[in-house]
Amino acid sequence: MNKKDNRRSCKINTGEELLRLEDTLLVKLPYPCRVLSTSRLNGGYQENLQAVFNHHIPPTKHNPEDFEGGSVEAYLEMVVVTRLGFLPCSVAGLITAARMENAALKTAKFRSLEVTAIVTAGIDINGGRVGDPAFYFEDNNQWIFVGGTINILLFINGNLLPQTLVQALITATEAKSAALQELMAPSRYSWGIATGSGTDGIMVVSNAGSPNVFTDAGQHSKLGELIGITVKEAIKEALEKETGINSSRQRNFLARLERYGVKPGDFWQKVPPEGLNLSREAYFKYLNFLASEEKLVALVTCLLHLLDEYRWGLLPAREVIGAGQKIIRAFLAPTVNPEEIKKGKNPAAEDPVKDLIDPADYIINLFINEINKLIQVD
Repeated sequence: MNKKDNRRSCKINTGEELLRLEDTLLVKLPYPCRVLSTSRLNGGYQENLQAVFNHHIPPTKHNPEDFEGGSVEAYLEMVVVTRLGFLPCSVAGLITAARMENAALKTAKFRSLEVTAIVTAGIDINGGRVGDPAFYFEDNNQWIFVGGTINILLFINGNLLPQTLVQALITATEAKSAALQELMAPSRYSWGIATGSGTDGIMVVSNAGSPNVFTDAGQHSKLGELIGITVKEAIKEALEKETGINSSRQRNFLARLERYGVKPGDFWQKVPPEGLNLSREAYFKYLNFLASEEKLVALVTCLLHLLDEYRWGLLPAREVIGAGQKIIRAFLAPTVNPEEIKKGKNPAAEDPVKDLIDPADYIINLFINEINKLIQVD
C-alpha cells in the first residue's frame, strides 16, 4: 500500500471492501457478521457492525487529554462520523502509531475457506514479554498510549460461532507471539523475548451468513492453521516495513545482545588498559563488522539460550557457566583459564561454582573479553 493511493479501494479475497482513507484503513462489511474485538468503540462481541478500521495517530499522542474530544472513545467517534461517514454505533476501530502505508495483507485458502489478515506493527519501542513489569496502572479510566503496537484485522469467510471467534482470537495471539519469537524480537522491559506489545489490538470478523459453520479454530483445525499462517506472515512483513526488523537485521550479535542490555560501548569499556592500537572509530567499525559474522552470531545464540534456560529455572547456574565457557572456547579457541570460574566464588563456599555471580554477567563479560582479544589479535 502506497501513500499515493490514499483513496484506493479494493476487494479482499474474503469478500470485504478495503479502502485506504489517508491515515485510516477501512474495511466495509457487505454481509451480516460476527465480530470480536478489543476496540474501545463497540468492542467485545458485536453482530451489527457495518465496518471496521485501523487508524494511525501521531506518536506524540500519549494521554487521553491529547486526543480530540478528550478521550480515546470520543476521538474514535469523531473519526467515524467526520472522516469515515458512519454512525458511531455501526463501526469498531483500532488505533496505532504505525503508518497505514506499512500495513501487510496476507491471505490463505483451503478449498472454500479463506482467511485474510491485515496487520500494522511496531515493536522496537513498546515490545514486551507477558508478565514483564507493568508500565502503568489504570485509575479512573486514565490511559496512556505508547508507540509500538501490533494491530490485527482478521477476516474469515466462514460462519464462526461466538465461542469459535474467541478460539480464533487465541490462535491469532499465539501466531503473533510465534512471529516475534521467530524474529527473536526483544522485550524492552526485561531480558525476555517479546510476545507482543502492551497496546496490541485485534478484530476477528466472520461471515454470519455463510452456510459453512465452523466450531473449531484451534491449532488442530485447518481454520486454525490458516489463521496461524496469515497472521505470522503479515506480522513479519508489517514489522519489516514499519521498523526494519527482519531476519537479516537479527543476524547480528549486537542485535541479539540488546535484550540483555549490552551495547557497543560496553565492549569498548572493557578494552585492556594497554589498548588495541585502534582508534575508537576504527574499533567500532571492526566490532560492527564482527557482529554480523555468522559464526559469532551462532555463538551468541547458544549463550543466550543457556541464559534463558537459567532464568526460566530449567538449568542451574553452575551448568550454565560451565557450558558457556566450553562453547566460547570451542567457537573462538581462546586461552580461557578454567580457574577464572573461581573469581566469583564466595570464599566460604566449598563448591567453587556454587555461589557465583549472576551467570548472565559472567558469560556476557567473558564473551566481550574474548571478542576484544580477537580484535587485538587481528
